[in-house]
Amino acid sequence: MLVADLGDVKLHYTDEGDPSGPPIVFSNSLGTDLRLWDKIVPALPAGLRIIRYDKRGHGLSSCPPAPYSMGALVNDVERLMDHLGVRDALFVGLSIGGMIAQGLSVKRPDLVRAVVISNSGAKIGTKEMWDERIAAVKAGGIESLADAVMTRWFAPAFHRTDEFTAWRNMLTRTPDEGYAGCSAAISGTDFYTPTASLRIPALGIAGSEDGSTPPDLVRETIDLIPGSRFALIRKAGHLPCVEQPEEYARILNDFIKGTGHV
Repeated sequence: MLVADLGDVKLHYTDEGDPSGPPIVFSNSLGTDLRLWDKIVPALPAGLRIIRYDKRGHGLSSCPPAPYSMGALVNDVERLMDHLGVRDALFVGLSIGGMIAQGLSVKRPDLVRAVVISNSGAKIGTKEMWDERIAAVKAGGIESLADAVMTRWFAPAFHRTDEFTAWRNMLTRTPDEGYAGCSAAISGTDFYTPTASLRIPALGIAGSEDGSTPPDLVRETIDLIPGSRFALIRKAGHLPCVEQPEEYARILNDFIKGTGHV
């Protein structure tokens, strides 16, 4: 168990692979922990230093009082990377993790040399939508939202698998405070202008059945960055790294190799 004490928050993280290799950092989605990437890590090229972490209010990290700002979430991983001595990373973020990826890439270009914005957007939803979701969590807990969230997360066929139950449990066991806090961070974020200023290798990944961040939103966001690439994964919802891990890993590995990050 590795935990970085950053003062106002304690972040649980893993640091695997070659300690002297090119670093790759993964940032997961709302309502999941670093196990989101379990199927992807073994398929990565040899020689990488692989860092995953639980954002505040999720997994085994501490859960400060809500609400959170996107600036705080970006600052958390910025401090974690500084703590670990990581520079020039390839940063992979999914959903809220993709927003964190955008914010960090703009704020600290020394930390990020290439970015993957997966199932995310420069702006996701509306303030009213997130206010309703936060109110629902406060009134009835995450369980009250779970079935609707699962519909957005996964294509219909995945709902009939045993694994589906585990992912639903991961969602509902997320602290209400952490889920509401990160929902507030998404609600207050619009990265259209900052993301358009980026000039680094960038890849957007979307799932064809994603009910949270549809492919058109991901494409619109990644197209803000000149020279970026876009990949669509069929028969996958909001978490294609779970539903279609082989295809996700293939796309990611092509990008890793294409940017010379090996």
